[in-house]
Amino acid sequence: MKAVRGMPGQGASDMAHVVLTFDDNRLAGALFGQFDEHLALIEQKLHVDARARGNKVELRGDPTNCDQARRALDTLYARLQSGHEIARSDVEGAVRMAATPEDQLTLPTMERKGRMSLAQISTRKRTIHARTPTQDAYMRAMERAELVFGVGPAGTGKTYLAVAYAAQLLERGQVERIILSRPAVEAGERLGFLPGDMKEKVDPYLRPLYDALYDMMPAEKVERAIAAQAIEIAPLAFMRGRTLTNAAVILDEAQNTTTMQMKMFLTRLGENARMVVTGDPSQIDLPAGQKSGLVEALRVLEGVENIVSVRFAAADVVRHHLVQAIVEAYEADASDQRVSAPLGRNPRSA
Repeated sequence: MKAVRGMPGQGASDMAHVVLTFDDNRLAGALFGQFDEHLALIEQKLHVDARARGNKVELRGDPTNCDQARRALDTLYARLQSGHEIARSDVEGAVRMAATPEDQLTLPTMERKGRMSLAQISTRKRTIHARTPTQDAYMRAMERAELVFGVGPAGTGKTYLAVAYAAQLLERGQVERIILSRPAVEAGERLGFLPGDMKEKVDPYLRPLYDALYDMMPAEKVERAIAAQAIEIAPLAFMRGRTLTNAAVILDEAQNTTTMQMKMFLTRLGENARMVVTGDPSQIDLPAGQKSGLVEALRVLEGVENIVSVRFAAADVVRHHLVQAIVEAYEADASDQRVSAPLGRNPRSA
């Protein structure tokens, strides 16, 4: 790709004119999108004017915004050159990363990374690229740390990326098995009230984990791995006394663990094991007055070497755009309630 920067015209000193030329016409077409839909999205998100002519695109607008658009297009073109396709979600992710200030591109408790290629998780079936700076930090943290906490609201990809990373480790032979666990306390139900054998009882709670597995691995391979117990469904209540070695272990919805359950689970970690704990402290379904094991663990383990906590926010939501708006509205309401609560009174107990 070649970039030519134009000089601002007289009376337009605050405007930039950048012309980008892409060597491969076919890839340029995929980059711009059908009817230039990808360029239209970049225009909308970054407030620039983007016009395609053949294998060239002209960017006009604020110099900072034009530079962000250039970086986003550069990232996406490089992805196409490596053989990957791009969709609207990829464009949105590239825009988010390009628009992130340099000083926010950091790894939690690790060295500053600066602007380098986006983190990715790859299996034979699919490759996933980070779509927000926090996802990027999360994916890099899973590569480097043996225990990672992914904490934040729904729709940020914390569970999906954890399962994708586990699938990558299994496929590459870096672990011998995947162990999926989740406390079954949602909607006030317990395992004993559900029909069927243990797998049938737990399956409804683990469906999001299965969905991610089927996205990353062929269905028949997942089924064979489950039958061979290379992928194991392990209810949290049945984890006591085990030592988990040569495994990628995931505890989802961890906000619904008690302090003792969380301690029990974390101490199952064995040799050559990777553990990822995900949850959303704003959606605790435990009985009133019972502490969340996830909240306690984040406090107690802060600063412990080789344990990384990655905190997602509403800005990291990558589902439908309304999900981000919903999360932000609830966060604002909760903040308002804390401010307006009478002195000495806990608004949650009202």
